[in-house]
Amino acid sequence: MNLSEAPSVEANKMTRETDQESQIQQAIATLEADIVFGHLLPREHLIEDSLRERFGMKRHTVRQILLELEKMGLVERKKNIGALVKSYTINEVLELYNVREILETNCVRQISMPVLPEKLEAIIAIQRQHDEAVANMDPHVAFRVNIAFHKALFALSNNSILTEFITDAAQRAHVVRSLTLTNPDYLEKARKDHWDMIDALKRQDVEALVVLCRKHLQPSSNAYIERYRLR
Repeated sequence: MNLSEAPSVEANKMTRETDQESQIQQAIATLEADIVFGHLLPREHLIEDSLRERFGMKRHTVRQILLELEKMGLVERKKNIGALVKSYTINEVLELYNVREILETNCVRQISMPVLPEKLEAIIAIQRQHDEAVANMDPHVAFRVNIAFHKALFALSNNSILTEFITDAAQRAHVVRSLTLTNPDYLEKARKDHWDMIDALKRQDVEALVVLCRKHLQPSSNAYIERYRLR
């Protein structure tokens, strides 16, 4: 190989690495969605050979994907059993949602009022997308736009570390929320809650926003606990 070929070889290597990373992230997103929407249920086995065949990947890559899902709180590994979709006990759900409530209510207390008009309009624009997804009965879009709504809301606190912890805790709750994300009644309630939060921002009513954020968390945890008790 002459020297003129070296940049091309390096570029091809970088392209392959980028493509592989993209495939890994896509596989993670696919399995995340499967868990979020109940296609993969709590305590369900994630078999490496099946995942290799499904995604056309090598074993070490599949193990990397499972490790990432474990870090996200969506998968747990048990000795002599392997990887399972995360399953929470009632006490663990209560603990997780207590943490979420502490983080989220404290975050909105840090929002400086009044909110800048352009930031408020950005949140309203996101919520209109959420309205459309709920009206169209599209839970997948509603789920992603819901995440965007809360990310924009909590970003108003200007506390990036706190919002990072909120995102992590919300991600860990995906398994818990799987019972409500496809339910039209729950989706409609979430949609109305969002508009009430926007109204509280407009009125500069921090305490009302705190109460709304607290109540907004309850339906998913209550639904999971009820289902757990029936098992």
